[in-house]
Amino acid sequence: MPNLPDHQGISQKSVTLGDSPNPQCAQPIRLRGGVDYLDSATGELLHRYTTARESDGVLRVACKTRRASRCPPCAEIYRADTYHLIRAGLTGGKGVPATVAAHPCVFLTLTAPSFAPVHARTLRNGQVRACRPRRDGGTCPHGRPVSCTERHGTDDPRPGEPLCPGCYDYAGSVLFNACAPELWRRFTITLRRTLARLAGKTQAAFSREARVSFAKVAEYQRRGVVHFHAVIRIDGPDGPATLPPGWATIDLLTAAIDATAAAVIVTTPAADGLPSRSLRWGRQHDIRPIVADGQLTDNAVAGYVAKYATKAAECTGTLDRRINPADRLTDLPIRPHARQLIATCLRLGKLAGLEDLRLTAWAHMLGFRGHFSTKSRAYSTTLGALRSARAEHQRQHAIMTRRLPIHAEDTVLVLTHWHYAGRGHASGESPSAATTSSRVPAFPAPSPGGS
Repeated sequence: MPNLPDHQGISQKSVTLGDSPNPQCAQPIRLRGGVDYLDSATGELLHRYTTARESDGVLRVACKTRRASRCPPCAEIYRADTYHLIRAGLTGGKGVPATVAAHPCVFLTLTAPSFAPVHARTLRNGQVRACRPRRDGGTCPHGRPVSCTERHGTDDPRPGEPLCPGCYDYAGSVLFNACAPELWRRFTITLRRTLARLAGKTQAAFSREARVSFAKVAEYQRRGVVHFHAVIRIDGPDGPATLPPGWATIDLLTAAIDATAAAVIVTTPAADGLPSRSLRWGRQHDIRPIVADGQLTDNAVAGYVAKYATKAAECTGTLDRRINPADRLTDLPIRPHARQLIATCLRLGKLAGLEDLRLTAWAHMLGFRGHFSTKSRAYSTTLGALRSARAEHQRQHAIMTRRLPIHAEDTVLVLTHWHYAGRGHASGESPSAATTSSRVPAFPAPSPGGS
């Protein structure tokens, strides 16, 4: 398989996601209460569930987080759902016709610009290359070497760290993260306009003949900035069920992406002591066609994208929670580079003119506050649809095992009463020893939101 940007190959595990067993949540929400199922016409009690029947008097509901750093079992379910969502838009299934596989489609990686040289571990033909060799050597204005000839190992903590922290543009880094969602939004808008122009169409004519669909995920590089991986596809005017016009080719899509990535700009607001600046994508963007018999297949792309849907800034050596007012930055167990990025967020967040970027609230994410996994409306199915199908399967299983009565869902009145009883497992209790919502009636799944 080909090497993708910032990745040393796609593992077999990432390609074979699917029907994995439902594991136990590592940090379940504990509830007390119950559910009554009543016949909506007669008021007859059909079924009752109460946590009083449980051995410890509580019901454990899965936390359903997407973050692998917090709960690997729940994150694995989220990753599998993302895999199926991405793959359905490439080969069909989950309500998407199989003919979508013939539509022009590419895998795009958009990177951030450079904010100063950082240590890097790169491979070529399986061999680790020197980090940043320079023949003339020399030092920066702060007296640090501008060259690094070491070959960093996998356990070396320096990759991602700047060669000189004094030269690193920390303000530019966090501002790029904060503006990356807007940069992506403008990219998708401009891409449609560029496609129409290159095809010799007006925008109105283009929308009558074709439609651009995409799914993207954000990934943090070790240096603490995000870049985006995206599947971009050209459909007919009604989405994946209609064939694209003959002029819609992979070459046209590639040319449009190249032009759009170079043209899109976001200008940051000026603040006290901080002039406005224009932010662009990095010069090194990667576009690869996705074809069933090519080097980059639908399985590989879906597995690669799904892997990053469960990760966030904690992969760069920072926290996976918000910074509290009581936290002391010097005491936090984070990398020095991440600490400086967080400090920059906190400093810039106090400046008048930058309030809308909410840098203080998202300092733990190094300024990025966008959604990690997004898609256009017509790309494929939704995570909600996948979860609804899973809930219906669980409901049918509960009926077959006689844990629920056989009644049409629209004739049943569901009365719930839940009270929050804590989070996580009891002291000394392992996840495998506790049942996480295994005996819950599944007419709908119980919600911590109360009655």
